[in-house]
Amino acid sequence: GLNGSLGYELSNLFSLKTLDLSNNQIQGSIPYQLPPNLTYLNLATNNFSGNLPYSISNMASIEYLNLSHNSLAQQIGDLFGNLSSLSELDVSFNKLTGDLPTSIGSLSNISSLYMQNNQLTGSVNVLSGLGLTTLNIANNNFSGWIPKEFSSIPDVILNGNSFLNGPAPPPPPFMPPPPRRPRSRPNRSGGSGNAPKGSESSTSQGGKNGLQTASLVGIIVGSILAALCVLLLLVLCIRKSRKRKDDSSTESKDFVGPLSVNIEEVSNREIPEQGLENTAMKVLPAEKMTPERVYGKTGSMRKTKVPITATPYTVASLQVATNSFCQDSLLGEGSLGRVYKADFPNGKIMAVKKVDSAAISLQEEDDFLEVVSSMSRLRHPNIVPLTGYCVEHAQRLLVYEYIGNATLHDMLHFSDEMSRRLTWNIRVRIALGTARALE
Repeated sequence: GLNGSLGYELSNLFSLKTLDLSNNQIQGSIPYQLPPNLTYLNLATNNFSGNLPYSISNMASIEYLNLSHNSLAQQIGDLFGNLSSLSELDVSFNKLTGDLPTSIGSLSNISSLYMQNNQLTGSVNVLSGLGLTTLNIANNNFSGWIPKEFSSIPDVILNGNSFLNGPAPPPPPFMPPPPRRPRSRPNRSGGSGNAPKGSESSTSQGGKNGLQTASLVGIIVGSILAALCVLLLLVLCIRKSRKRKDDSSTESKDFVGPLSVNIEEVSNREIPEQGLENTAMKVLPAEKMTPERVYGKTGSMRKTKVPITATPYTVASLQVATNSFCQDSLLGEGSLGRVYKADFPNGKIMAVKKVDSAAISLQEEDDFLEVVSSMSRLRHPNIVPLTGYCVEHAQRLLVYEYIGNATLHDMLHFSDEMSRRLTWNIRVRIALGTARALE
């Protein structure tokens, strides 16, 4: 059978409708860039690891999805909101954990669902409204009451869980909300003013610990969320501004001359420590360049039209630091691409985002450099600053300071030893802070 891993250019297969790679020895993670117009995808009985890729949420035409008998782990994300055509989903015999996502309840056309032999937890009420004819959720860690709607499913298997016996209790009677008290302005003189006692006690209880935790989470939030929002907004502005430019005149003005660059290829094998010192580019301090001369995609030297304060890296140096972007260095995956941990020879640890150019329509190098210039000058206490970039060989790479405190999603939803139980007041502060950042 086939072995190795899947490539990262599958999203260019626009006409592909059926992809069956089942019963092989393919390993690594399922790539983010999957063919967008698939109706049938079968990757069962392989050695895939990692989590379910976000690109599944964009496969609006998918009707059959089988990822069973692999080593997929972590929590299932909210991937199913747009999959109204999906009729059969099989993620059985993996290592998936956590509660079921709410978006799975929007699978309006689903008839067969197989999730047996995982480590899924929580309630299964989200499945009660689906028009299923086959349901197998055996051998998980589900708990709570079994929805009465399951009794109408012709083929249902529920054993091997921790469900409560007996019929589910009726829902609590409706209670009208208490009358809203008139809002009073806070007393700025330092007194207690007219604040209600309940609010005062809850605030004082979460005061000391809440502020510390909220500040930590605030830093984590900025590392991904705000940076991506700013990047996308800048892309829209750049695309509008470039329509007004005369590209024919700028091409001749920007050309300076050929540049000879000697780049050492980095293999997939393990690189010894001595080799790292010789091949990796030294991380230089950020230096303001007006204009910065960068290596162009055609082998020429270009001048950027805007200053870039971030450090330029070579592809070779980032390959060495990430061990050729191997699976062990993968930190996570988002809508713009994958993020890898980079260990440089000088001991500095950075995070490298491998940007999917197709996802953000940054095909032109100048477009990307203008975005990099704007991001490199962005300074905010809750945003991890951009420290470097790379545009060699049609690659689009962004380098950030490595933040090792997990993500906001981990803090809110995961229950391992790294997570903290956040109080309601802290969660409200996070929600308000996120809303203000997006406003």
